[in-house]
Amino acid sequence: MFCTRRLTALVLAALCLAAPGSARAEITEDLFAAVVQVEAQVPPDARTAQSLGTERSGSGVVIDTGGLILTIGYLILEAESVNIVVGGRRAPAEIVAYDYDTGFGLLRADVPPGARPIEPIDLGDSSALGENAVVLVAAHGGPGVARRAMVVSRREFAGYWEYLLDNAIFTAPPYPRFGGAALIGPDGKLLGIGSLIVGDAVPGETQVPGNMFVPIDLLKPILGDLLAFGRGPGRRRPWLGMFTEELRGHVFVTRVSPEGPARKAGVKADDIVLAVAGESVTSMAGLFRRVWALGAPGVDVSLTVLRGGAVREIVVRSADRYDYLRLNPSH
Repeated sequence: MFCTRRLTALVLAALCLAAPGSARAEITEDLFAAVVQVEAQVPPDARTAQSLGTERSGSGVVIDTGGLILTIGYLILEAESVNIVVGGRRAPAEIVAYDYDTGFGLLRADVPPGARPIEPIDLGDSSALGENAVVLVAAHGGPGVARRAMVVSRREFAGYWEYLLDNAIFTAPPYPRFGGAALIGPDGKLLGIGSLIVGDAVPGETQVPGNMFVPIDLLKPILGDLLAFGRGPGRRRPWLGMFTEELRGHVFVTRVSPEGPARKAGVKADDIVLAVAGESVTSMAGLFRRVWALGAPGVDVSLTVLRGGAVREIVVRSADRYDYLRLNPSH
């Protein structure tokens, strides 16, 4: 288990070893030109407008010579228009794909008039990225906003919005411009896309702030489907529309989506989920996996919940969250 002092010492040592004077040749100023600004306008009646806002801004990374841009999906989710900003010039972008399972979003945009062509960043091998590796985190704005960081853990990540990664990348110190930021290895290749700032980058009792990145290897097997169909391959997962929090081996419902399956079935905030289909759950990851194992969207999900000291059985008719979201017509 890391203590805060020990972790800080490791981070500082790693960053000193990779000081600007010793940076590898692959990290050049041209590389930062591939990290562009993404601006999205979302209609006020969108399902995610209240939680994520109607004006969203972050970064995206150019990954091919045709203007394909990889970003974190929540920036463009349900957007009615998206622009990229390159060298102070704004250009419209088309939403190509959104994948809920990984969290990735794809855009395509032409280089704004007067701007030079953008060289894409090559995709790296995130499976080889281990703890204590020194990386570079870059948002739009050029090399001046890039920061070195250290990988402090590789582990499972469960998101309260029914989201699960088996081997997410956690870095420290925290980078404030994380949304869609590029995680770049010493060879100048893209290793991940920034998703969140977290308080537990290192697991344990001591809170260590940092960032969570979605590994780039998750993109490679689904990229063809994303380009062809706008979504990832495989069977859709049943969705409950239930936001949860995990505390001391208990899974609490914090809120439910308006008009979502859980709300329609009578699940309420502050319910404690004890079991799914008769099988006890003690973690958010366990809850999600148990629900997803029951079948496709539309399957009935039996939840055992504790409410006000009484145990209740609630059957939720699951749904496909893609049908619930008001996605861009370009999908």
